[in-house]
Amino acid sequence: MSEYRDIEHYDDEYWGTRRFRDPGGRSALHPSSRRNPRRYPCPTCGEQNMLTALDVKKGYQCDACADREEGAF
Repeated sequence: MSEYRDIEHYDDEYWGTRRFRDPGGRSALHPSSRRNPRRYPCPTCGEQNMLTALDVKKGYQCDACADREEGAF
């Protein structure tokens, strides 16, 4: 079983409705935890420790890059 699949199963089981780092906010990133740490770089800007395994699996980028791409400041 891949790391991403293990993490996704844990996410469904543990987080329930808290699936976002900033519920109700602008971020679509997942919350970090011991089992889903923020240790992957953003694929757009390369900044280290910006994404969790679930974020990478879903093809996300960091919030700053997403805001730039969407024209938000």
